[in-house]
Amino acid sequence: MTSNNANNGAESADIDPIYQNLDWAIGQTLIMGWDGTEVTPQIRTLIEDHHLGSIILTAKNLKSAQQTARLVQELQTIAQNAGHPQPLLIAVDQENGGVNSLFDEDYVCQFPSAMGIAAAGSPELAYEVTKATATEISACGVNLMLGPVLDVLNNARYQPLGVRATSDDPQEVSQYGLAAMAGIRDAGIATCGKHFPSYGNLDFLGSSLDVPIITQTLEELSLSALVPFRNAVASGKLDAMFVGGCGLSNPSMNVSHACLSDQVVDDMLRNEMGFRGVAISECLEMEALSHDLGVQNGVVMAVEAGCDLVLLCRAYDIQLEAIKGLQLGLENGIITKERIFTSLRRVLHLKASCTSWSKALNPPGISLLSQLHPSHLALSRRAFDESITVIRDKEQLLPLARSMHPGEELLLLTPLVKPLPASSLTKSLLDAKNDQSAATGPHERWAHRRLDRTAHMSGEGVFREFGKTLARYRNEKLLHTSYTANGVRPVHENLINRASCIVIFTADANRNLYQAGFTKHVEMMCSMLRSRGQKKHLIVVAVSSPYDFAMDKSIGTYICTFDFTENAMASLVRVLIGEVKPVGSLPGTLRKSKKVLKSRQLWLVEEYDRERDATGLDDLLKAIHRSGGSDLDFLANTSASAFELFNTNIKEAHYVVRNSSTQALYGFVATYATGGVGILGALFVDPTKRNVSIGRSLHKRALKTLSQQRGIKRVQLGACFPSVFPGIALGVEAATVRTWFSNSGWDTQFPRRLTNMIIADLGNWTAPEGLLPTIQRANISFDLIHGLDNADTVLHHVRTESGPEVVELYRYALAETKSCGIVRAKDPAGAIMGTIIICRQGSPLSTYIPALRSRSENVAGIVAPTVPPGPLSTLVLQGLALMGVRQCKSHKASKAVLSWVIDDTSEPLIGMGFEALQSFEEITNSPDIFQN
Repeated sequence: MTSNNANNGAESADIDPIYQNLDWAIGQTLIMGWDGTEVTPQIRTLIEDHHLGSIILTAKNLKSAQQTARLVQELQTIAQNAGHPQPLLIAVDQENGGVNSLFDEDYVCQFPSAMGIAAAGSPELAYEVTKATATEISACGVNLMLGPVLDVLNNARYQPLGVRATSDDPQEVSQYGLAAMAGIRDAGIATCGKHFPSYGNLDFLGSSLDVPIITQTLEELSLSALVPFRNAVASGKLDAMFVGGCGLSNPSMNVSHACLSDQVVDDMLRNEMGFRGVAISECLEMEALSHDLGVQNGVVMAVEAGCDLVLLCRAYDIQLEAIKGLQLGLENGIITKERIFTSLRRVLHLKASCTSWSKALNPPGISLLSQLHPSHLALSRRAFDESITVIRDKEQLLPLARSMHPGEELLLLTPLVKPLPASSLTKSLLDAKNDQSAATGPHERWAHRRLDRTAHMSGEGVFREFGKTLARYRNEKLLHTSYTANGVRPVHENLINRASCIVIFTADANRNLYQAGFTKHVEMMCSMLRSRGQKKHLIVVAVSSPYDFAMDKSIGTYICTFDFTENAMASLVRVLIGEVKPVGSLPGTLRKSKKVLKSRQLWLVEEYDRERDATGLDDLLKAIHRSGGSDLDFLANTSASAFELFNTNIKEAHYVVRNSSTQALYGFVATYATGGVGILGALFVDPTKRNVSIGRSLHKRALKTLSQQRGIKRVQLGACFPSVFPGIALGVEAATVRTWFSNSGWDTQFPRRLTNMIIADLGNWTAPEGLLPTIQRANISFDLIHGLDNADTVLHHVRTESGPEVVELYRYALAETKSCGIVRAKDPAGAIMGTIIICRQGSPLSTYIPALRSRSENVAGIVAPTVPPGPLSTLVLQGLALMGVRQCKSHKASKAVLSWVIDDTSEPLIGMGFEALQSFEEITNSPDIFQN
């Protein structure tokens, strides 16, 4: 690569006179793609007649290395013959792992994902792998790699970016990002960091027309998400920046599309960070943009915001519309010639740094690739072997020969997943169907996404091949079947009874919740069978996100592969049979040892005494409510009696720090233990007495009490019964509180979000049109029951699907026959599909759920929806909510509060007219926290 500092991209350069024709200049500010593996009349027209200067190639275009080199050569020849002064920029997504546009098992090697490379723990390996990848695509004529990914995975559990990101540690992301950039540059092509300002902590609203939103403040972004981007710009090795299409919503910025905002591109990226390279927009064919703004307005806004290349992935009619939009923008004076020429200079400078006509017209192709392939294959094997991570192996089941005897059967249980684009299986499927358009890249999946999240995915062949390979190595029979959202079926039960060892694969179980439920069900079955003397070993393998069961210590043997390409599966086999010793470790903050802050001062902690302390606790609650923001409004209706359950199935112990002279309380903590779960249900300190270790003293005593309870299998921060604090209240102080608990030994990385919702004007509420007929067509029926006489099936359902404190909540509601009831959703056979509690205004249950209490209005409650994951789970939840609202209306309530819904299950309820009232983050840890 010729010497180039991307920070000089805006400097004056010799511009060919041809660009005085603004149609030529406009063509250089666009990057476009198309569907198909051959040059189409449409893409030819764009290059010849509209002077398109940059092309994005995706898996839809690329069949093999040889075909890619010929395709690129033909595109460059068309450009030269059409009079282009400089060659085309040819861009490709080639991130490795599951995101590779070009796959050719004969000439192009597969390598681990960014997170997989980070798990290997070597930035030098990141450099070697990225250089090898860039060298391979460069041999095919590509001159711009859309990478590396510089996003910090701030909310690892819910983010679809997943293993494409390095980790949740901004410094680690920077370290590996800089190594990757060096590898790309040393291979002779240009770099493009992505996805500015961050795709690592997005809130998804659900509709295909919704744009995911960053809700972090600029200060929070600056301390975390922006660090790798800032360091990449400062290194001088970043040639281009891919600006995302997400929104930003915080007190100082309200942006609907980052790539269309001058606050993001010109102000944040260029002025604040000093970036002088080429800014590339997200694909403007996304439905949200075309629906809200129209493509013509969108491209004008992107250029005005500071983007130099505007991306339009594949639709020819939309691409022509975009060109027309820029022409109209110039005619109307919205865009100036100077603005176009600023981007033109940057693009031409980039082209001069990474390509030339001699290079563009003569890609070496397979002649070079065949020479490189043996060394790259060896590098690939080493990288995959070093990336395999065994997070836990409590019972020392690995390698399998240590724990399995000859003749014992092994069972493999795998989910139905789509094969990754970078795999021979995908290639064979596409070849068989003669349908290369089925392979999409990340931009197409983003811009053209549809509401198909619940659709079953096909392509278990890669797992079948893994099973066959493992069976050959062991020279033993292997049982294999798949599982779906239908849960554990009789076929699974029969095979589990036969096998001595069960291996379960999960792929993003935190977003495909049926996988988590299935795995926990099998774990429970194995535990029960072991208690009866049967040999039932369980190994869980996360083949995508490593966070599926990272914190669940009940899964004793847990392995992460970071993708499920054939290469990763081959390395997994080598680990299981003992040929390779696993050396990987989970990237990011979980790899680092926690440093628990020691208390500076100790306070006397006493048991809570109702007669002595109730008044002081009421006063303390009022003080905290007065000093807090709107996120603590629920404390206005909370009294001391909310924390005492008097339930024989729940062991409760509460403590205070107090002034023995004035009887004032300085702090309070509530603990509960039931069904193997220890719960810290509340911890708060007088606002005037903070930062003097009162909270730490109470916290230490609470953990000591819970540690003394027998059979505690997990520890939980936040209680659903009583539901004063279901978790950390999300609001102004959430980050501070989260950090405090983190410093006290809790792992707060993977919370479960609980949201209270409300219909504020129940009198004018009507059910969404079509909802009831849809429920009826699904043959879901509902009934209302009261009393413990009818409790067995309900409590069994809740015990299976929820925590033990929720079981006690249901038991309490069933006993309150005058004010509470249970709505059951049932299938045609009478089996329970879901349940929900309803309660009248002023119900005794409202004592323990502040959201249901009001001094001035009639508030009825819909509480603790319990619906297992499945194909009809959303409809069941909506049906239960509908029945609950009807009951609330029949009781003449003015408001209906739903307390609570889990994670993103709030989305379908928003469509019914519910609004979010308050959200909390429930944290679950292993009993290891008692050692802190």
